Amino acid sequence: MAAEAPPPSTERRELPTPEEFTEVQESAEFGELRRSYRSFAFPLTIAFIIWYLLYVLLSNYAGGFMGAKLVGNINVALVFGVLQFVTTFLIAWWYSRHAAAKLDPKAEAIKKRMEGGA
Repeated sequence: MAAEAPPPSTERRELPTPEEFTEVQESAEFGELRRSYRSFAFPLTIAFIIWYLLYVLLSNYAGGFMGAKLVGNINVALVFGVLQFVTTFLIAWWYSRHAAAKLDPKAEAIKKRMEGGA
């Protein structure tokens, strides 16, 4: 026999009003959350795009350099290609740590305030 689902709660929580959302968006607390995110994400995004474009440009215009053998059949292009994946995973891991330490606590505080502790 399947267990019966509990009856739906008759309590209804009011959603925040557009004015409350605007008030939070304009608050110093939300501004600090946005600054913390942007100061981390934007520089890393720009750095990674430059790194990626360097790889693409070298692949297109520096074939001799990219084709240089390092060890056996492993050439510079292969190493750079693998490093693209490594840096992608490192950035994701680093962002995860940054978000857990700096962004999530601030976002949770804002969320609790907006939801009224519900």
